[in-house]
Amino acid sequence: MKYNRQNRNALKNYFPLPNEIFSLGLYSGEISVYAYLMYCEDRKTFQCHPSYKTIGRALKMSRNTVRKYIKGLEEKQLISTEPTMISLKSGKKQNGNLLYTIRPIKEAVDYFNAQQLRKAELETARLNAIRKLEEYDRKHSISGASRSSLFEAG
Repeated sequence: MKYNRQNRNALKNYFPLPNEIFSLGLYSGEISVYAYLMYCEDRKTFQCHPSYKTIGRALKMSRNTVRKYIKGLEEKQLISTEPTMISLKSGKKQNGNLLYTIRPIKEAVDYFNAQQLRKAELETARLNAIRKLEEYDRKHSISGASRSSLFEAG
């Protein structure tokens, strides 16, 4: 069986998605929203401005779900957002869609790695504190039950 394959113009019909996006601990919805923003972005300015409703319609998500994933992408340093204003025919100004800027992937990777390092340092400090507490208990013959009664008495 032969398949009818059309010529595919890689620059016209596709957009790049960084490989690193899959190593940043993102939710699948965050990846979907990020991919949609990459699809919409102006390749020169790295910006786009679809509404929550437009993104939600394209990805089969509610506005609130889109908002949640946008916030997550901002927190993870993948995008930045700016509010915009529009002028109505009546001259009245009104909030417009957010202006999304896709940030360099290296910034997001560096931020993620720094967060992971911080978590590891906190876990090491926690484990060291537990180890020191256990050593203290052994030296002073304090059991777990005795320790809780010491705290209750104070």
